[in-house]
Amino acid sequence: MEMRRKDLAVTQPEAMDQIICACDCIRIALTDGDYPYIIPMNFGYQRVDGQAVFYLHSAEEGHKVSLFRKEQRCGFELDTHRQLKIGATACAFSMAYESIAGNGDLVELTDSAEKTAALRVIMSTYSDQSDWDFPEETLKKTCVFRLNVQAMSGRKHD
Repeated sequence: MEMRRKDLAVTQPEAMDQIICACDCIRIALTDGDYPYIIPMNFGYQRVDGQAVFYLHSAEEGHKVSLFRKEQRCGFELDTHRQLKIGATACAFSMAYESIAGNGDLVELTDSAEKTAALRVIMSTYSDQSDWDFPEETLKKTCVFRLNVQAMSGRKHD
């Protein structure tokens, strides 16, 4: 992913991970026929053998899940630390932010142990706990997807 403003680029994996961990929402972009489809979602994130991986969950039915199963390839975006910078002129206004954008492939997890591990990663993003239990009945009704990142770039504007 080529970036025009290289002075704003965040290229170190550790720095990108810090930005991701400061975010509370990932936006997933898919193709829905002739139109793009973008959906904000809760997520879990980790690196597995150096590979960036996101985990997403959903109910077992619906438009989003249908597209996830059909398209598999997606784009994504996360951003945080947004702050308006007021200028003396209209062109001097700016926005401070940190963001990550990329693309990857969605894989549906069907094994109960894999789903449980992924849901624990998601829950640890939003709580101080990572040892959650999920009843088998709940796992059967919950779709869990792993987003294997193929390309990702970071950007930071102070």
